[in-house]
Amino acid sequence: MIRLVVYLLVLSAVAFGIAWLADRPGAVVIDWQGWQVETSILVAASALLALLAATILLWTLLRLIVRSPDSIAHSWRSRRRNRGWSAVTRGLVAVGSGDAVGARRAANDAQRLLGEEPLAKLLAAQAAQLSGDAAGAEAVFRSMTEAPGTRLLGLRGLHVEARRRGDQGAALQAAEEAARHEPGLAWAADAVIEARCLNGDFAGALAMLEREAAHGALDRATHRRRRAVLLAAQAQALELSDPASAREKAQEAARLAPTLVPAAEIAGRLLGASGDIRKAAKIIEVAYAATPHPDLADAYLHLRPGDASRERLKRVRTLTAHQPAHPESAMALARAALDAQDYEVARTALAPLLVAPTQRTCLLMAELEAGEHGDVGKAREWTARAVRAQRDPAWVADGVVAEAWGPVSPVTGRLDAYEWKLPPGLATTPMLENEAERVKLAIAAAIESRPLAEPVGPVVDLSADSAAASLAPEAEGKTDVTASPAPAPVKPAAAKATGEGAVKASPVVAMPHLPDDPGPGGSFADEQSGTRPPYPV
Repeated sequence: MIRLVVYLLVLSAVAFGIAWLADRPGAVVIDWQGWQVETSILVAASALLALLAATILLWTLLRLIVRSPDSIAHSWRSRRRNRGWSAVTRGLVAVGSGDAVGARRAANDAQRLLGEEPLAKLLAAQAAQLSGDAAGAEAVFRSMTEAPGTRLLGLRGLHVEARRRGDQGAALQAAEEAARHEPGLAWAADAVIEARCLNGDFAGALAMLEREAAHGALDRATHRRRRAVLLAAQAQALELSDPASAREKAQEAARLAPTLVPAAEIAGRLLGASGDIRKAAKIIEVAYAATPHPDLADAYLHLRPGDASRERLKRVRTLTAHQPAHPESAMALARAALDAQDYEVARTALAPLLVAPTQRTCLLMAELEAGEHGDVGKAREWTARAVRAQRDPAWVADGVVAEAWGPVSPVTGRLDAYEWKLPPGLATTPMLENEAERVKLAIAAAIESRPLAEPVGPVVDLSADSAAASLAPEAEGKTDVTASPAPAPVKPAAAKATGEGAVKASPVVAMPHLPDDPGPGGSFADEQSGTRPPYPV
């Protein structure tokens, strides 16, 4: 609309000018070299305009003739680039749809038409990856590292290819070079941090993390969390060799991430060992209020190693008051009560959990029955129920259940991958096996305390062969122990129970085997010796 109005205004102005000249006639006389031209003003103006138009047209024709070779070349190049970009588009669509042949053909066309264009090279590398030509893809990525504009893209491709073929050294080299050129590059910094963590170089991982944060690649919350994880891992590694340094790093980690369970557990334990009980208790209480965890409860119970079991039971009530309704609080209270032989408190604490008991709850009840009443039958019944009871949470990272927390995943190397949650598809966890050992000792102590003439149900043979047989998995998932035709006296243990119910040595007691036991040579001890992977999900 505005353009139409302007056009009408200009047209009106021209018409008005022509009319104005027509109303005011005059003459124009040109006398030059014996030539004399006389005409009116209107005709002279019209002739001048015609001359200008002819001059402009002639100049345009001359310029077109002079520039025609360049114009033709430019048109040919534009047409070639358009065909090249069309090939790139077709290639990317083919890569996305899994058409290896189409991707290879489009990549060849793109390289022929576009030459050193980065996207053409990337398409060629992706087409090689799709067709399984790892060497070809690596060659393309290596050529990309020679140009400044595509260096980081080439290093990224080399890193991915090296990880695919399992060459961790080459992958780390590519990541370190990329991080050297661009410290804020997230994938490169993360790869370097993860590799250094796997090598135990937590100081180097922290330095890389600070470089990454200094270039604005991390927000404040992520930086604090990752630094806390690395400090907790460093404290864990230095705990035995340099307790003072480990304590400082664990305290800083707990300050940066108060809810990080490993940081709070290590800081509380080391502060308690150094005598700073109040600060240790505060750190553990804050973490426990956010994430009730058995490691926190255990560290809180043993803040003062010399405390009696009654004092620890009193202390655990303070901790569980922060999460009184959580099942972990009930189990922590029951554990402390069992150690103090306050069976009434233990039974009261476990009562709300018996509606849907977990495996740990069942084993605590088995220990309670064996310790309070010496009822081996009920203890074994609860042990049998533990086999098919609900699972308890465990440390899980990328589908692998571990006995202890770690800074990176054992599968992918990802930082801060471990989560405390229910492991899917797993019948038992390492913590359950630890609890099972307590139940075995409690049942053994109950059997020892009986008179020799009193029947005790299944005969317990202390010979090495029968001990090994009693620990073997039972066929068809049966959990009961076959009794012998006639009861026999139980041989006394090598050592009696000493101090607060602890048993130094006890007879071997046959118990229902945990579902993850694959048979002889496949127990949890094999995992510790490295003969089988740790609890895959």
